[in-house]
Amino acid sequence: MNDTTAPLREALGRYGIWSVQLRSEDPDGAAERAEAAAELERLGYGAVWLGGNSAARHAAPLIEATSRLVVATSIQSIWDHEAPAAAAGFATLEAAHPGRFLLGLGVSHGPMVDGYRRPYSTMVGYLDDLDAAGVRAGRRVLAALGPKMLELSRDRAAGAIPYLVTPEHTARARETLGEGPLLAPEFKVVLDADPSRARATARAYLARYLEFPNYTKNFLRLGFGEDDLAGGGSDRLVDAVFAWGDEDTIRARVTAFLDAGADHVALQVVEDAPAGTLPREGWRRLAALLG
Repeated sequence: MNDTTAPLREALGRYGIWSVQLRSEDPDGAAERAEAAAELERLGYGAVWLGGNSAARHAAPLIEATSRLVVATSIQSIWDHEAPAAAAGFATLEAAHPGRFLLGLGVSHGPMVDGYRRPYSTMVGYLDDLDAAGVRAGRRVLAALGPKMLELSRDRAAGAIPYLVTPEHTARARETLGEGPLLAPEFKVVLDADPSRARATARAYLARYLEFPNYTKNFLRLGFGEDDLAGGGSDRLVDAVFAWGDEDTIRARVTAFLDAGADHVALQVVEDAPAGTLPREGWRRLAALLG
């Protein structure tokens, strides 16, 4: 195992929480977000992965509210955050809280970015700029789906943080990465055992992602068909990228990622709830069943 990534694996542990809600800058919810981060730490999660186009400023309050939790961006778009600013934000947090902030980077999606072109080459240049600014490869990870970006994660970062994937993708990613680099896929969980209701919750959430070619191309590489991508996603696709069911079923689905080669799983609790609601009871239930 790679000596440079072993400490990171230990710090992250096996499970973390992926949350766009904890990224919020709404001052009215700052106290609850800090309290929630402290509870996640007590529950045994090793990391919080801040969804959306997040940055060091979103991580800082959660790091300050906890004592060991790693807080990572998942992801920081390279189109919206210039490398010198990203490096400066990283340096500030690293100086104040060594080893507590992990810079997760991604190329986002063409439909979301004006002037989106040559994402791979742009990422390479961005990493060159981070190198020049002193951000070590071991303190950054890449949102990688396809082979080329996975290879870049292996060669120029601590590893990969694939989003919206399956254990089959994890096995392929591990083969590309080799034994040393970190592999920390995100996985969505609906804590509901009713098939119709759970799939409806999942499908409503999945539909937005099926508008992005990065994901749909990856699903096709994994053997899904065009029919699986229609209507918010087939039952087959929904069941592959979400865990739902009883506790034993959900536990087995999460464990499948570890068995396939993941070092850490970033778990996203998906609920039918108003936007911005922290799924704290879901986080507690998930911690108990993974115990």
